[in-house]
Amino acid sequence: MKRTNLLGLALALAFAVLTTSGVYAINYSGCQNNEATFETLEEARLSGPAAVQNLESNEANHYVSHYVLDGYPEGTTFIYRSANLYGGRAAARLNTLIFVFSEQHFDDKEGAKAFLDELGVIDLVDEATGSVILVTPADGASFGQADQMNYYKLQTAVYAQKVNTTDPDGNPVSFCDAEYFGGYGYNYVIGIDGGATFLNEYVSTHLDFVSRIAGMLLINGKMEEVRKVAAQVPVYLVNAPEDVIARYQAANETDAYFATPDAISYFNQALPLQKVVVATAEKDIASYIQDAYYGMFIKAMRAPVIKRGLNSAATPYQGYSMDQAPLSLCERNAVLGGVTADGIHLIKTVDERFSDIRAFEGDEYLQTWFEYLPEEVLDGTAPEHSVPLWLANHGGGDDPRLFVDEIGLLALAGKERFAIVAPEAMYINYRRIPGGYNEGILPEVLHLLVEYMLDTYPALDPERVYMTGYSMGGGATLRGAAGSPKTFAAIVPMAPATYYPTEEQIAKFEECDLPIMFLTSYNDAAGYAPADGHINAGLQEQINFYLGFNEMETVDYDFETYPRIGIKVDSERYITLNGEYGNYTWFLNKDGVPMVGATVTQFLNHALYPEYANLAWDFAKHYSRNQETLEIEYDPYVR
Repeated sequence: MKRTNLLGLALALAFAVLTTSGVYAINYSGCQNNEATFETLEEARLSGPAAVQNLESNEANHYVSHYVLDGYPEGTTFIYRSANLYGGRAAARLNTLIFVFSEQHFDDKEGAKAFLDELGVIDLVDEATGSVILVTPADGASFGQADQMNYYKLQTAVYAQKVNTTDPDGNPVSFCDAEYFGGYGYNYVIGIDGGATFLNEYVSTHLDFVSRIAGMLLINGKMEEVRKVAAQVPVYLVNAPEDVIARYQAANETDAYFATPDAISYFNQALPLQKVVVATAEKDIASYIQDAYYGMFIKAMRAPVIKRGLNSAATPYQGYSMDQAPLSLCERNAVLGGVTADGIHLIKTVDERFSDIRAFEGDEYLQTWFEYLPEEVLDGTAPEHSVPLWLANHGGGDDPRLFVDEIGLLALAGKERFAIVAPEAMYINYRRIPGGYNEGILPEVLHLLVEYMLDTYPALDPERVYMTGYSMGGGATLRGAAGSPKTFAAIVPMAPATYYPTEEQIAKFEECDLPIMFLTSYNDAAGYAPADGHINAGLQEQINFYLGFNEMETVDYDFETYPRIGIKVDSERYITLNGEYGNYTWFLNKDGVPMVGATVTQFLNHALYPEYANLAWDFAKHYSRNQETLEIEYDPYVR
């Protein structure tokens, strides 16, 4: 067995290079295995295609640099890439991206890199894993309106994660830039002097731009009186005029403040990420960057979950993948050096203990998983059987770490002090074979992974083991439950495809009940029929399965009488998530205990949304399973 603290110096050695056999569940990397590079944008466009071509899930595509960057002014933009960037599948979404806008001129790359080194941003992105993009004016002197189009070009390229299109001759192509040096949800922007004024006037004023930024540091920036900030954004202001401060306060709807000798933080009490920090102490620029990065940036991320092209007007690439402004502003719990600030340790485990569980000889098996453990579990200070455990199943094309972060489990783990295990299970689910498909091994192996965790860490509580997963991971959740329902106290399959358990699996539910809450959204075809305005036939069928498993009466659906859910339920709730999207939740009870439920969020696409973890935890935390009787115990008073 190999167990490795992630993101430290040993990262490159811990990750194995992908094999060429197509068996990606084995020796999973999620890493580009690159050395650190510093290039002009022109050089990066030439280097990118070959660098990403052979990463997992990319092999069949033909890569080019994004056409939007054609004609970009040469010699104005420089790119630093840290070693061992995340990459392959959707792992590149884990890379941090820091933009720096400065009107300082650089004759060569060496001068540009020295400038970034002096600011300390290269050290920051090395620690986090990601890229820095240094942008200088197109005319070599000062930023203006012409630079706004260049900003649009960069934004379009760095967000185009896994975008496939055609070249002018109609041949299929994919864009490399987002994976080679781009970002996704951890994108932060620094503006210095004229760079800050440019960001104030030409970026913060447009919803499609500012709502993609998870944090801004603006030093000595001005702003014309006629302009307004278009959306909430965490911002750290240095030497800002009062009217600029007021405009960011209005955008963030701040209604409270906290003052120290160094700064005043204005924030929204209900949504504290909506924050304006105003520096009151004189420091050098590198110190301000440190303050903004650790005090603000790494605590926030953006999540694209809404309809594509909704607010990008008639731009040339409207509606492409990730063109989903406004992006949701969500809490982040950054892993730096293998651990979060609140003491959740990330450990990659590579182990052969399950190698004999395969669908076919030579087929994939569970070899790799990622453990998220509170430090009190690792240092032995947590009492025995005191810490809940979540089994978290990633979706198709995703990385396990990506799922844990973007679904909101990592931020929640820091607050609630639970552990998480996230298996790399991309290719051990069902797959097509001649004449049909093979179901795979998840029903046989997922509960064994739970047993491994409980045996390895005595602080974990066998009575409070929960399971969730999104999309393909939602299907994995249903499969894992069918394989061993008694292992789990509650499950939350998110956007799952329909799963039909075998007769043998159905029989296992005769010895125990299993609380379940299905999760879907308006534009999620896996669980909802948007044209009909209610849950779809597949989810209807799954609800009836679990009503039967829990010895409750199955139902005939009536959507005229009971909109959206089609059932007379025992309880119904409507709330607003993150101050932005409405959410309905319904439950059916057994002996007064909610046992089968569904939750539907308005307007969202089939996408990972950090608020989903809160919905899952608010449901699951009330349940435990007595290890002697296997009965479910329900505590409605768990906070």
